Amino acid sequence: MASDPALLPEPSAGWEAFDDPGFVAHVGPVWHRPDGSYGFRAEEKHANLIGIVQGGMLMTFADRALGVAAMAAADGANCVTIQLDMQFIGAGRIGDWIEARPEIVKRTSSLVFLRTDLTCGADVVASATGVWKILRRKPAA
Repeated sequence: MASDPALLPEPSAGWEAFDDPGFVAHVGPVWHRPDGSYGFRAEEKHANLIGIVQGGMLMTFADRALGVAAMAAADGANCVTIQLDMQFIGAGRIGDWIEARPEIVKRTSSLVFLRTDLTCGADVVASATGVWKILRRKPAA
């Protein structure tokens, strides 16, 4: 199902660690590229009870990638997830390099609609769609 992890790109090949000191720091590292792609290497800490990547990790990864893309689409305004739908299509295996390439479906004055596939090589592991609320910026102090 999943491609041979030895054939997948390493984070050092154009990837930079995404600085995320909150919750994602506990499950990361998550990597990104200037083209808006995100990736992570599935480690033992990401395994579920049957030894494949936990669905919650895939959801966390999708939420982070899509959320950052939503903020970029909202010209840097803070955004919060109001809906995230996930379809698990395949299995991510320990050692796999899993990527997301967020796509903006539509932006309104208050919402951003996005989608992405989580892939391992040419294989789709999961598909996510979601809606992010654009928050008003707080006035400068």
